This record gives sequence, C-alpha cells and structure tokens, in this order.
Amino acid sequence: MKIFEGFAPASRVWVYQSNRPFSASEEQKLNERSKKFTENWTAHDDQLKAAAVIMYHRFIVFAVDENIASVSGCSIDKSVNYIKQVEKDLNVFLLNRQLIAYKNDEVVVSSPLNVFIELYKQGKVNSDTIVFNNMVDTLATFQSEWEIPLNKSWIFGQIPMEKAF
Repeated sequence: MKIFEGFAPASRVWVYQSNRPFSASEEQKLNERSKKFTENWTAHDDQLKAAAVIMYHRFIVFAVDENIASVSGCSIDKSVNYIKQVEKDLNVFLLNRQLIAYKNDEVVVSSPLNVFIELYKQGKVNSDTIVFNNMVDTLATFQSEWEIPLNKSWIFGQIPMEKAF
C-alpha cells in the first residue's frame, strides 16, 4: 500500500500508537477528523502540506512535506493537542512510548515493555518478531524502518540477555 504519495522522502513523520485497536466506526470518524485537521494545519499562517493515515486499526500517522512549508513548535503543539483530544474522545492512550506494538501472526497487538520482555523470555516472541519503530521521523525511514524485526530495534537492547558460562 502506497501512502503519502507525492510527499518527499524527507517529509517529517509522527506515529501515534493506540493501546487498543480502533473500531470501524472510530476509524471512520478518525479518518474524517484527521483529514479535516491536516487540511487546516498551519505553521505561522503557512498552510502545511500534511496528511494523516490510520494503519492497522491502531496507528495514526501524520506526514508533513517541509518542501512546501516547515513545521514549527506551535504547529507541532497543535498536532499534539489534536492527539490529546482524540485520546479523550475515544478513551485511548496514544502518547505512551513504553507500549510496544508487534505482530502476532498478522494481528497487531501491544503490551507494556516489561510484559513484552517477559514474552521474549517465555519464547512467545523472538528476535524475528516484527515490531513497530514509532521513532521514525521521515517518510523514507517510515517506509523502510517502521516495521522491523525485534533484533533490529531499540527494544532488543532493553532485553537482558542471559550470560553463557
């Protein structure tokens, strides 16, 4: 699926992960609200070339092509306020960076980091499990490094490895 067509590879990207999947009706409303938000998103009165997509019924992804106009601190604040309003309206958490999303077969699930580490120790996830790197910051890295094996993610460094004697 090609998303953010017409956006430069260096476009800025923000990924917000929900603690639970969005229902079909929530996702429809989110698509409408996010489209309206991005169509009116400005930085210092300059219209941003921005778009939002919902991925896997769980992620809100924003992109801004800064070749048109650059984001500012105020414009980023506007997006964070939008996300906080979504959290309140849908009773979800979107700003918890300690919640790890991963694929269990083809279903995206999430768990707190400490629980995810236990799942690894129990063998329920492994170094090849696909995790979501929500720290990507450009469209190019989003397309190449958002869905990656656990052993290529920052999360892998958080798992205590047993020492072999």
